[in-house]
Amino acid sequence: MQSESKAVKFAVLGTARIATKVGNAIHDADGAELELIASRDLAKAQMWQKEHGARQAVEGYESALADPMIQAVYIPLPPSMHKEWTIRAAEAGKHVLCEKPPALNATEVREMLAACKRNGVQFMDGTMWSHTPRACDMKAILNSGQLGKLRRLVSAFSIQMPDTPQQHRYIPELGGGALYDIGWYCVRAALWAFDALPTHVFAAATYHRGVDNNATAVMWFDENRMATFDCGYDLTRRKWMEVVGESGNLVCDDFLSPWDVEKQRFWTHDDQGVATEHLSQSVVQETCMVEEFVQIVQSGTLVEDWPQLALNNQRVIDALMESARTGLKVEVK
Repeated sequence: MQSESKAVKFAVLGTARIATKVGNAIHDADGAELELIASRDLAKAQMWQKEHGARQAVEGYESALADPMIQAVYIPLPPSMHKEWTIRAAEAGKHVLCEKPPALNATEVREMLAACKRNGVQFMDGTMWSHTPRACDMKAILNSGQLGKLRRLVSAFSIQMPDTPQQHRYIPELGGGALYDIGWYCVRAALWAFDALPTHVFAAATYHRGVDNNATAVMWFDENRMATFDCGYDLTRRKWMEVVGESGNLVCDDFLSPWDVEKQRFWTHDDQGVATEHLSQSVVQETCMVEEFVQIVQSGTLVEDWPQLALNNQRVIDALMESARTGLKVEVK
């Protein structure tokens, strides 16, 4: 167990665009230091180091894992590479913060989590919004009974994703597709709101270059609770959710990331239509995620909730992918 005052030294494996955001968060987070950037191309690592700051730039992810200074790694690689590098990081004794989805299927995730547990390291996926004060504020209202018994969750996440040859989200073997990528967040919203795993799901999707580029989904939790969402790469940007209870609802029009960082808000409505605006602490959500991860690492006590939630999220995504391919209602296994 290390002292809480001792900063956790991170290595970032890869120079993907999201690595820039999380790299900045590591710089800004209390208790974290960005020690190393690794790339298969040393020139790319050195360029990233110059632009975004890191104490070292190295060639090859193996070099990062071999460095005794490194205590944690952030993995922004394509999903097809997450299993290998999570397991290798765990075997090297490094805690793992891994982009979502954690892997290509739940079987791979179980192998990853087993390696982390076996080696005594923390695993957390990169679902950033769920670590924010606003998420805590919304969850407190859901748990308070103010909305009555919760019955529905409706959410949407869509973006315009350019179809370029290097875009891994359009490459099936790399783990591309809207359900894997942005549907993940909508599934997480339902798991978060209901504190449960759906029993069955159904999804319909359109396909482009072998991956789902637009999908609509239904998740059944029990006879009284359902969640629905749509996601896509060919629609205007949307990132909202609504949780509906018997006597009120909660609406957040930007739950994935705030439109206005200085005004992080959501609304509740009672059954008479009276609306109340709620303002939460203004934060950078990537920094919140890194700080929570660091606190776990510094505590010396692993938190099982985060890896289990990642696995549950993946189990639902697997079932949705199967349903979209077959046109059938699918049990979550």
